[in-house]
Amino acid sequence: QWSSTQSTGTDLPYRQLKINIRDRDIIQTTDAERKISSPAGMQEKIDALVSEFSSARCFVRPSGYRELCAMCMAEVVRLERDADTLAMSVGSMVFDFTE
Repeated sequence: QWSSTQSTGTDLPYRQLKINIRDRDIIQTTDAERKISSPAGMQEKIDALVSEFSSARCFVRPSGYRELCAMCMAEVVRLERDADTLAMSVGSMVFDFTE
């Protein structure tokens, strides 16, 4: 089944950030690197931030070789400012959890 964005060919706002962290091993993932299993509470916080937007998705995962983590999000309604807001909120939260 195709989503409405695929059938119309409309690109929705998308953000990818790289956040410098002191130790990439702090962040542990599960579910094909789509969910955070550690530190405790981090995934719940991401879920809460994402739930503020009608059709947003977001995941955070550590880099395989550098002391940073990547955060990607897509389908944040149709507003660039909402994509920016979500990116900054999740990025700030990741920084707080890993410092």
